Amino acid sequence: MLAELRVRDFAIIEAIDLEFAPGLNILTGETGAGKSILMDSIALLLGDRAEPAMVRAGASAALVEGTFTFDEALSACLAQALAEFEIELDEPGQITLSREVRANGRSIARINGRAVNQAALKAVGELLVDLHGQSEHLSLLRVREHVNLLDRFAGLLPLRQQVAELFTRWRAVQRELASLQQAERERERRMDMLRFQFEEIRAARLKPGEEAALQEEHTRLANAEALANWAEEAYAALYESHRDAPSALDRIAQALRALANLERFDKQLAEHHRALQEASVVVEEVARALRDYRDSIEFNPRRLQQVEDRLELIKKLKRKYGETVEAVIAYGEQVAQELERIETLSERIEALSAQAEALAAELRALAAQLSAERRKAADVLTAGVERELQDLRMAGARFAVSFAAQEPDATGCDRVEFLIAPNPGEGLKPLVKIASGGETARLMLALKTTLAHADPTPTLIFDEIDQGIGGRVGAVVGAKLWQLGRAHQVLCITHLPQLAAFGDAHYRVEKRVHNGRTVTHVYRLNEAERLQELAQMLGTSGEAGLRGAEQLLQEAAQLKARSQ
Repeated sequence: MLAELRVRDFAIIEAIDLEFAPGLNILTGETGAGKSILMDSIALLLGDRAEPAMVRAGASAALVEGTFTFDEALSACLAQALAEFEIELDEPGQITLSREVRANGRSIARINGRAVNQAALKAVGELLVDLHGQSEHLSLLRVREHVNLLDRFAGLLPLRQQVAELFTRWRAVQRELASLQQAERERERRMDMLRFQFEEIRAARLKPGEEAALQEEHTRLANAEALANWAEEAYAALYESHRDAPSALDRIAQALRALANLERFDKQLAEHHRALQEASVVVEEVARALRDYRDSIEFNPRRLQQVEDRLELIKKLKRKYGETVEAVIAYGEQVAQELERIETLSERIEALSAQAEALAAELRALAAQLSAERRKAADVLTAGVERELQDLRMAGARFAVSFAAQEPDATGCDRVEFLIAPNPGEGLKPLVKIASGGETARLMLALKTTLAHADPTPTLIFDEIDQGIGGRVGAVVGAKLWQLGRAHQVLCITHLPQLAAFGDAHYRVEKRVHNGRTVTHVYRLNEAERLQELAQMLGTSGEAGLRGAEQLLQEAAQLKARSQ
């Protein structure tokens, strides 16, 4: 519901802070006091077009801000609507909308303090408020909502969910089948290409890690002569002696003999002696290893060519199928799997076709069951709405639910639309084409009352609902609005005291002159103030007026008691 409304510098409103109550909220005041301006501010908050004339003269900008509360049932719908605009609900059960209009006409919309476009504000506003008098905010005038309202009214949402789930399964099978049928048309061309790729990769007999090993071998083969020379040079330096150039081992042996003599006179050199002996062994082992390495080096141009050819083949396969040998091997496995799938494509298409046909038959049967239940509920809804219209003194008005067949989808096989004939002798017409004014408001009230528990919109606003009706009908309308307030929050602007007497909360809208400027004030009336307001609305002054107001409140209380 609309819990709080804050308006600044909007038209002739300087500053208003209102807290609305659950149930039926009545707003009254003299003609021209600013009641319609207050409704305009709410309409702006719900995404209406902003205009520079909305800004109070002398002010730089107008601001309207509303805080709404809601239950868990609406939370999921709001979360889904907000997700489309990448917005999250900050607080469970509460959301704040705001709209700022600057004197140059530029406007800024915000949801929970985050700037959004007008479309986002309107999408969220439609879920929160039905504002009669601004048809774009009235959910009953959105044909796509009619089937939802009918299904909620009839308690058919579980059955409809089954239809939606079955439709989703059927669509998934259809998409897979279409994909396979497209693949079948390209089957031969695709299979030729896949077989070529598979054979090319299979014939290569690749092994993981093979490329690195080949590159190492290629390096050795390509540099065999240099490697042999360096190995020979290192071996000779360590092991082979010449008259002018003794080997490293010879020099180490010479050092060992000297150390042995030193050790006889100074034992502290014993450790160095042992270390050098160990080094001599290591150097001898390295020399032998270098000799073996030198002898193993092969000058093999043929093997070098084979390695280069193999590396070139791997490079070619990597360029076509993957960045590494492992990726090429993995691609080959995928190709083999796809070949297997394509080879069994006909069998899969046949199986899917049978599955799709079975699901389609099941979907048609379930959608037909849903349609039959809807038609039964439509008769009940029609009778209920027409009873409400009779109560509202619209004798002869007719209501109907139109059904048009369509291919089954997530909502079933019906296109549902509400039709109305406000006056006797007129043909039934779509709700969106009915006339505006008080008559339309009463039509909406009849529908809203009948659909009270099916309509998820938490706040309903009625303006001009008393246009063209008298006090007797006003009491009936008041009772209907109060009853509607048991399932929704209702805001109603009225000039009829008989209607106003049913309010759970009563607000007065009045104009005052402050510092030479006309401003609108809105405040909630206490019990004494309410009696005075109702007496003034009755047009009777003094004690007689107060007694008349008290009588209206008593009669309203009696009707409320009987309705509970």
